[in-house]
Formats: sequence, structure tokens, C-alpha cells
Amino acid sequence: MCYSAQIEADYKRFVRMFGATIDIREFARLYWERAEGRLKAKIPKAMDDAFANPQSDTEVEIKRLIDRYNADQSKSLEAELFKQRSRLVAAERTLQTKQTKAAAGSKRIAGDKIQAALGRIDDIRRTELLPRDSRIFPGNYAPVLIQENGRLVVRPMRYQCRIAGKPASYDFKYPGTYNARLDSLEGFWKPLFGYSHGVLIVDSFYENVKKSKTEGRVLADGEEDENVVLRFTPRDGSRMFVACLWSKWSAPGEPDLYSFAAITDEPPPEVAAAGHDRCIVSIKLENVASWLNPNPKDLAAQYAILEDKVRPFYEHQLAA
Repeated sequence: MCYSAQIEADYKRFVRMFGATIDIREFARLYWERAEGRLKAKIPKAMDDAFANPQSDTEVEIKRLIDRYNADQSKSLEAELFKQRSRLVAAERTLQTKQTKAAAGSKRIAGDKIQAALGRIDDIRRTELLPRDSRIFPGNYAPVLIQENGRLVVRPMRYQCRIAGKPASYDFKYPGTYNARLDSLEGFWKPLFGYSHGVLIVDSFYENVKKSKTEGRVLADGEEDENVVLRFTPRDGSRMFVACLWSKWSAPGEPDLYSFAAITDEPPPEVAAAGHDRCIVSIKLENVASWLNPNPKDLAAQYAILEDKVRPFYEHQLAA
């Protein structure tokens, strides 16, 4: 399963590459919901950064909402810093007179939380983007290219798909719904396959793999395996146009939710050799238009696009 990916987070790239229109109202609604605390939206810093130099009144408002959210987050983090620093001082004072397990544990936890808070504050203040700023995980938002009413549109969507009509509890009942298996497109994903297709632009993807598999060996008796994270990137440096399914979920008293899942298939030999059993499906650029305009009465044509996928050689390395 593709649990994480390095994406193209700047909507303007979609506009330039495909002539797409940005769903600016949906971006504005998402940022307003987040700023108001109505939606715990996890948005990559690189996606926020796309509005750093607003060019319209709506973009100015989005920038204001981003700044407001960041200011609120910084205030909360400063309060957490004060709390944990006080805790650290109290623990150190206790340890000066008596070595207790509780005080030692409190000191360690406070130190860890202080470092975490400082790191988050630094990320908020930092203006130079880092690779991790465009990395998404399940539950994060990303710009997705779709076709709607005959137009190509870029819309922010959550990376974990909740199919329209399903209860919100499906997010917990089926936590793996950020990926859609190719062999289940006419099963679990039947309401979307052939109807609601999207594309996510990806530079690389990450997978959890057992260390023994990456080393190609069998565990010794009593040996516990270790989990490692591998980053897979096309050797030729090409970008991946990942085939996705998406849905709009609505419920009384709840904010609308746009969400998507990336389609996965059996892995190419080099990914399998690295120890993973799935791989996202990257379709050819010339097939993007057809993929985004599916005919539900001709699913064979959609399967043909997925089968005619791009097949780069994926190099891998341990993720930082």
C-alpha cells in the first residue's frame, strides 16, 4: 500500500501543465473550515505556500486564513512549551534530591515534547520549503486533477476516500481506503470506478517494509523483525500521474468532504525484490484526458489505461 507520497502540492503546476481551472471556492472553504476549527484538515506546508503571493481577492482571503491558523497554532505551541519547561524544571529539581523513576520519566517526556514543539514552531516560521513539506500521509489534503462539466479542475481532497452515502465511521472501519486495489475496482470501489476519476502528481512514494524482506533472508528462530520505510523514485526522474478515484461526501450538519484513493496493482520486480507487494499505478500522460472522462458502460477501456501504465525502474533507499 502507498502509505505516503511526495506530491506536486502547488495547484499552479496543474494549471500550467493541463490548462486546468482551480476550484478556488473549495480551497477557500477548506482553509476557512480549518481556521475555524470545524475541520481538522492536515494540509502540507507546500500547499499553503502556493498562496504566499496572492493574485486575487479570494487568494488574499486564503492567505489571511493561513496566517490566522498559523498564528493560532504558534500560540498553542508556545503555551505547550511553557507547560513542558515548567514540568522539566520540576522534574530536575526532584532529581537533585532523589532519583525516582517517575521524575526521570517526566524529565524525558518533557524534553521530547519541548523538542517536538520547537520543531513545529520552526516549521511554521520557516519560509524556505523542504522536501518533507510536500509529503502526504493518509488524512492529509492534496490537489487532485479531475474533470467536471467538461472542464479540467484542480480541487483539494483528503487522501483517504470516504465514498458518498457511507457513514463517517468507515474511516475507522476501513482505514486502508487511501488506496484502491485494482482487483477490487468493481467490488468495494464500484460506485466510483467508471464515474469519478482523478490524477495525483507524484515524485516518489514511501512504503513500510519488513527489514528481513529487504535483506532477502528468513528470520532466525526467536528473532523479531524490524520495520523500515523505503522511498521509491523513478530512476529517470520522471513524475508519476497516479490514477485515483474520488468522491464527494455530504451529511446533515457536517462539512462536505472531497476525498480520494490512489489505485494500486501488483508491484514491478524491483519493488517486489525490495520487499513490498503493491505499487501505485502511474498512467501515461497521453491517457490522462481519457482517464478523467470515463464511460461507466465501457470499463474495459479504463482497465486498458491502467494496464498501459508507465513502467519506470523504481530505485529505492531508506527514508530519512
